[in-house]
Amino acid sequence: MREGVEWAVHCCINLSWVSPDRAVPAARLAEFHGLPAAYLNKQLNALGRAGLVSSRSGPRGGFRLGREPEEITLMDVAVAIDGSARAFLCTGIRHQGPAGGIADLAGHRTPCTVAQAFSHAELAWRHNLASRTIAELADTVRRANPAAPDQVRRWFDRT
Repeated sequence: MREGVEWAVHCCINLSWVSPDRAVPAARLAEFHGLPAAYLNKQLNALGRAGLVSSRSGPRGGFRLGREPEEITLMDVAVAIDGSARAFLCTGIRHQGPAGGIADLAGHRTPCTVAQAFSHAELAWRHNLASRTIAELADTVRRANPAAPDQVRRWFDRT
């Protein structure tokens, strides 16, 4: 997973604490975490294409959540940034070289144990990310630091 996923999740949490009628410029979001604005803007645009954030141009422009934080899962963010390609791709090496005769038992191709293991692990990972929302993470942060939402709002309200 690329670092852009981490950046996007943090931005979504921050945007969940900002008034829904307030758009936050990408440069301001980048400044908040000390990130390169141009690269973060690419991540935010990817979130926009997925409908997770919306953008407004102009002097009061910027980004805001495109859906309620309860409706945005970590899987939504990961797919928006990294795509939906499988993490593990079996190339079928067990059918090559001398191992090829061993892999085919009694002339029947059996499922690849390695591919199955990675597939099951990835499925569990995807299910876990799909079950976690931005609202849930924001609440966890808020419980650990009750002042965080107000501090974030005040910081983004500064000009």
